[in-house]
Amino acid sequence: MSTNSLADRGQSLTQARRIIIKIGSALITDTVQGSVNTGWLTSLATDVATLKARGQQVMIVSSGAIALGRRALGLPAGELKLEENQAAASAGQIHLAHAYEEALRPHAITIAQILLALADSEERRRYLNARSTLNTLLRLGAVPIINENDTVATAEIRYGDNDRLAARVAQMTSADCLILLSDIDGLYTSDPQSDARATHIDYVEEITPEIEAMAGTVSPRDAMRLGSGGMTTKLIAARICLQAGCHMVIANGNRQAPIHAIEMGAPCTWFTPFSTPVTARKQWIAGALDPKGTLTVDDGAAEALRQGKSLLPAGITAVTGTFERGDAVLVQDQSGDEISRGLSAYSHGDALKIMGHKSSEIPELLGYRGRTAMIHADDLVLPRKVPL
Repeated sequence: MSTNSLADRGQSLTQARRIIIKIGSALITDTVQGSVNTGWLTSLATDVATLKARGQQVMIVSSGAIALGRRALGLPAGELKLEENQAAASAGQIHLAHAYEEALRPHAITIAQILLALADSEERRRYLNARSTLNTLLRLGAVPIINENDTVATAEIRYGDNDRLAARVAQMTSADCLILLSDIDGLYTSDPQSDARATHIDYVEEITPEIEAMAGTVSPRDAMRLGSGGMTTKLIAARICLQAGCHMVIANGNRQAPIHAIEMGAPCTWFTPFSTPVTARKQWIAGALDPKGTLTVDDGAAEALRQGKSLLPAGITAVTGTFERGDAVLVQDQSGDEISRGLSAYSHGDALKIMGHKSSEIPELLGYRGRTAMIHADDLVLPRKVPL
């Protein structure tokens, strides 16, 4: 725990390049009618439009499909069977996507629906495909509406809650800020509903055992009623974000224009990392991955890498090892000295075909239009021993 100014915390949001907003079922749906809370969603759409107008990229991780599908299919209240949950999710996704499209259309904002399964963040190739799709949608100006693919997920292959899903998406896309909109304005020293002495925590920079103890537990009945998250799942999400260099904030979404309220100083809890998403990603590449192959480069490419540029196929003179797209590889100079390591955009087979060629020749050589760089600068790290 620590303290810092409201201005500093506000800058974590206003200066973020890429923002994820996580919305729970209790916010997006009318708990009495089981329908979309259109008034609240309209105010959120205005918030999103404001962020977009500032040049910020926005993704939304939204619950609510099962709650909406339950009503549409006439399913009873109470716990549903697995197949009923999957059916409700299938029907509800259509209503949920339509609600977001209707809310954001007046602001000329295009949405895109993304359904993710646990394997999309665990299996390397699927991870890269999901990341590429999200990055492309953001580059084209769309707002991805993301949810877990509950129509096919079982208990064994689920994220289990959208707090954790949102954090994984933040990690996957190198987001700068994750906003968890909840029914509480952040973390307290104990449950404020049962302890009058509970104190609000404004700022957290490390998830310690003391912080974990503050989370308490979520009532199974409350979790079953609308969502599956609680403060414990939010701290799990915070840990993922801090490791990824992403700021995270827990705020009360039960107000109009909740994002604007955060910027205006509404009570909330900020979790602040020590590094940026790019730095955290490079640290992960440098220390956590086992290189599967080696690329040897010419003197020109070696110098370009030392200047922080991407590695292009034209500068590669040899490829060794067996690796797939997204695997870590070493990069060495003509003397065999390591000069960098990174994530390859191509498999070893494709790398052998395009090495020494210009990027413009890749479609003809491979039969498809791939990446311009063998390793993008964002996916490259230089060993500390190499002088810049």
